[in-house]
Amino acid sequence: MGFTPLEGLVMGTRCGDLDPAILAHVAAREELGPSEVSALLNKHSGLLGISGISGDMRRLLEAEAGGQERAKLAIDVFCHRLRKYLAAYVAVLGGVDGVAFAGGIGEHAAPVRARAFEGLGALGLTLDLEANAGAQGETEITGPGSRARVFVIPTDEELLIARDTYKIAAGLPL
Repeated sequence: MGFTPLEGLVMGTRCGDLDPAILAHVAAREELGPSEVSALLNKHSGLLGISGISGDMRRLLEAEAGGQERAKLAIDVFCHRLRKYLAAYVAVLGGVDGVAFAGGIGEHAAPVRARAFEGLGALGLTLDLEANAGAQGETEITGPGSRARVFVIPTDEELLIARDTYKIAAGLPL
C-alpha cells in the first residue's frame, strides 16, 4: 500500500493500482464528484467490481467452479497482480529467501497460491502443488529446486493487537 490502501493489489472492494487517467474518464462519463469517485474506488471496485458477485475469494472460487466467467476474471486479475508484485520484489531485492502467504486468501486459497506462482519458475520460485493443496496451518509448500522457501503462515492480528495493548497499558516496551 502507498499513501492509501488503494495502491497495490486488487482487494475485496478496493481497486488496487490503476492508470491515473481512468479517474478523470470515469468521473466525466458517469458524472461523479470526488466523494463518489472515492466511494467507487474504495467500496465498489476490486474483486467485487470485477466479478459483480463478491469481494470474498471463497465465493469467487465457488462461482468460478460453477462457470461464472466474471468470477474467473476477478481471480485471474488478482493472481496476475500478485504474480507481478512477487516478480517485481524479487527483482528489486535481487532475490528472496522466502515467500509467505498469510491472511484470509493467503492462508485458505490453495488455488490462488498455485495460480499466482504460474510462470515464476523463470525466477526460480516453485511450489509443491501437493503440499500447497493440503496446506493446513503453518506449512512449507516449497517446490523442488526452488531458490526460495515458500510458506503458508496463519495470522492472528487480534492476538498481536491484544499483546501490544497489554504492553502499552503495563508500560512495557513494544
